[in-house]
Amino acid sequence: MIDLYTAATPNGHKLSIALEELGLPYTVHVLDLARGDQKQPAFLAINPNGRIPAIVDRAAGDFAVFESGACLVYLAEKTGRLMPADPQGRSRVLQWLMFQMGGIGPMMGQANVFFRYFPEKIPAAIDRYQGETRRLFTVLDGHLARHEYLAGDYSIADIANWAWVRTHRWSGVSLEGLPHLKRWRDQIRARPAVQRGIGIPPSAVDLTRDGDERAQAFAEQARTMVERGGSLPRPAADDARQEDTR
Repeated sequence: MIDLYTAATPNGHKLSIALEELGLPYTVHVLDLARGDQKQPAFLAINPNGRIPAIVDRAAGDFAVFESGACLVYLAEKTGRLMPADPQGRSRVLQWLMFQMGGIGPMMGQANVFFRYFPEKIPAAIDRYQGETRRLFTVLDGHLARHEYLAGDYSIADIANWAWVRTHRWSGVSLEGLPHLKRWRDQIRARPAVQRGIGIPPSAVDLTRDGDERAQAFAEQARTMVERGGSLPRPAADDARQEDTR
């Protein structure tokens, strides 16, 4: 049994998607990021960095794993699925996983801060992070023009990148002119396990609609957290039907 400590964020949804794809039994523990659950001693004992997601493998002597990429690798290696065992195949998956961990996630996260949350609008910062996100999307599109998935067969690399790319509109970045990235996004979104995974836990807010009152309230809450130096909640659309299809 896996204990999953999570919230409705792209990083959180990486693990719920993977667990659904792998068919592993798991228990969900939803942390309220605005309340600061991730900073409480009980969770810091699992993840000293105070960030979601994290897992505890009860069947392996309560072994704890933090960092979403490390959790994905652990689950893949535990089951022998979603990542090849041969060195070259494994390396290809890890390369694209690190691409997300070191590029897509941080750049989109900073785009969200300066485009959505930061009280002062700084055009140079917004342009910097949105522009770098778009550049990374172009890299993905170019690779996917020649490959169905990122690293051979469908893998944890696809899960990790997809969980962020699907929220592009909240970062203020378009997918126009990136047909191969859109094809890949839609293909993965159609998987039943993915559809289940993005609902665990569900998001109460549809943040694909800029004028939605609940979305605006969420942005205000996040802005307050930025001002006091806390961790940001990272939203996702309620379900696949509400995602931007452009």
